[in-house]
Amino acid sequence: MRFFTYILLIFSTLIACKSSFESVRTSSNSELILRESIKYYDKGDFLKAQTLMELILNQYRGTREGEELFFKYAYTHYKLGSYALASTYFTNFSSTFPYSTFAEEADYMIAYSYYQQSPSFRLDQTPSIEAINAFQDFANKFPDSDRILQCNELIDELRSKLELKAYNEGILYFNLSKFNACITAFDNMLSQYPESVHAEEARYLMIKAQYEYAINSIYDKRAKRLDEAMDRYQDYINRYPNGHHIKEVKELRKQIETESKNLS
Repeated sequence: MRFFTYILLIFSTLIACKSSFESVRTSSNSELILRESIKYYDKGDFLKAQTLMELILNQYRGTREGEELFFKYAYTHYKLGSYALASTYFTNFSSTFPYSTFAEEADYMIAYSYYQQSPSFRLDQTPSIEAINAFQDFANKFPDSDRILQCNELIDELRSKLELKAYNEGILYFNLSKFNACITAFDNMLSQYPESVHAEEARYLMIKAQYEYAINSIYDKRAKRLDEAMDRYQDYINRYPNGHHIKEVKELRKQIETESKNLS
């Protein structure tokens, strides 16, 4: 009997809570809706807070109360995992209230919302690039912020992801025997990320790709492309005299020299 009484009490409480929310939601009292939406927000019930806030956004646009309302409304999207909408609403807030006490946090959340959208390195990295740009904008706008260190750490993390994507693009072209595209991809990677942890491996694969590209070219172009392979070999030797692939690249040099002699 106690069990059923307990269940009935819980059910009654839930109904009461629902009725309380619905009575506010259907009210025409904007002050009541504002007050209750902030209560739901402060309790962490962001869906109900957002639902109520959406009813009164237009009424409070351009008012003193509207500043906090629009800021917290943007946050409800972030808290509910709608990061694309969150970045949009934080951006709107920043442009509407540039001198707000919430301005610094809003600008940071623009960048952090983009960061949350950053996917696996295998996918399109547009959100990662937007996050990097937004973090840099934040650092320029608030150079003395306590968040600068975290901004730099997140920028480094995102750049590492872009670097890994660029490196794997070169690997993909190599595995597909698209050797010229492989060379171009690695050249671009090394231009953008000259200190990459994958730099040595990329330069080693570029020698192999250049050699394969040369020997599979039409006769008239082989000599020039073999010379380019030798140039890439020399670049590797100069940079990495004790490199991980020193044995393999020296073997490649012999193959390049043999192919070149056969053309004489």
